Amino acid sequence: MRSSQETATTKQYQSGFGNEFASEALPHALPAGQNSPQRVPYGLYAEQVSGTAFTMPRTENRRSWLYRIRPSVVHTPFQRMDAGLLRGTPFDETPTPPNQMRWNPLPTPPQGTDFVQGLVTMGGNGDATVHSGCAIHLYAANTSMTTNFFYNADGEMLFVIQKGRHVFKTELGIIEAEPCEIVVIPRGIKFQMQCPADNPSEELRGYICENFGTTFRLPDLGPIGANGLANPRDFLTPLAAFEERDGDFRVIAKFHGHLWEAKIDHSPLNVVAWHGNYAPYKYDLRLFQTINTVSFDHPDPSIFTVLTAPSEIHGTANVDFVIFPPRWMVAEHTFRPPWFHRNFMNEFMGLIYGVYDAKEEGFVPGGCSLHNCMSGHGPDTATYQKAIAAELKPHYIDATMAFMFETRFAVKTTKYALETGTLQRDYFECWQGLRSTFDRTWQPPEGA
Repeated sequence: MRSSQETATTKQYQSGFGNEFASEALPHALPAGQNSPQRVPYGLYAEQVSGTAFTMPRTENRRSWLYRIRPSVVHTPFQRMDAGLLRGTPFDETPTPPNQMRWNPLPTPPQGTDFVQGLVTMGGNGDATVHSGCAIHLYAANTSMTTNFFYNADGEMLFVIQKGRHVFKTELGIIEAEPCEIVVIPRGIKFQMQCPADNPSEELRGYICENFGTTFRLPDLGPIGANGLANPRDFLTPLAAFEERDGDFRVIAKFHGHLWEAKIDHSPLNVVAWHGNYAPYKYDLRLFQTINTVSFDHPDPSIFTVLTAPSEIHGTANVDFVIFPPRWMVAEHTFRPPWFHRNFMNEFMGLIYGVYDAKEEGFVPGGCSLHNCMSGHGPDTATYQKAIAAELKPHYIDATMAFMFETRFAVKTTKYALETGTLQRDYFECWQGLRSTFDRTWQPPEGA
């Protein structure tokens, strides 16, 4: 057995978003001057992985050339396997109510639960077979994937790390990630999620947005200008790292919403060199440059967009990934928490750590909430009353990191999401204290 993956370090990354990268774990493993020579160095196989159609415009085309010990075609036929609590389109198990919904974190999983076993689907929309919509999952695991490898043919996966030090061993290299970092694994790229070597039973938790549509990209900045929000240089893609390992392994594929498994007699993480712009990457949310008002009113949350997956309708995203990080609040004569709102878009929120400024109680780290199209939402009673009485001096919101998957289609909840004991069935109560304060005798302040 020979492996360059075992010696990978956290510094083995290339920086930049959507760049044309090139990496080799052995010298001269990348063919010189062409993609598919008659004989590849080291006796490797050349294999292209295309994340978009060949004829996409150059600026949107995503593909990489991999030089591997054995090609991906070498495996036994796939067989359907039990998907547990994982679900896929069309998400028609049960009718989805228009209620505001909120959940506590997933229960602690049984010891020995790996990533695939710990996957739970909360809901989704669209149709993976026509590359439209998304699915939203939670996961809780406490053991490494060792003999199983996973890939998703339905969409790319955006992981929001909530707990534990994650190690993603992928075909194109190793990514290590911790809470407040995100990891994006492109459609079709094989990987294992592992616990850190110094704590093989460390609990791993997080959220996943499975994007069936166009790949995530950085949002256009418009009047903001050339800089700001998530800077391209802060996105990190791994260097090549390979395993030369034979054994009794399984490749698990998510295809059309189901799980399928195939036997394979070698590790598929056997890419010795690669080049291209279709690769996994990570980003530290703490590096996000927050844009906010310096005068009055509360800007739309779209100014906190980290990544977007546009739809065919201009200005309407298939999915936006938005965060609410630590930031200064300085708005004058303004209600500073998020305002009461009903939205055309559909909002699934999660909390990595701390307290969300619109919900001081009940919304806990590892938990989540869903406010679908035109379902009213906003600050709870306690937060509202505190905000209208607050002294409006500059205030720094610290020790918090919330996020939102915002999608154009309503998120259809799974049967599990509507029946689980983690569903807060009294969530609606947090607004019932908002009584009428209407006063017909009110007069504007003198001089107004």
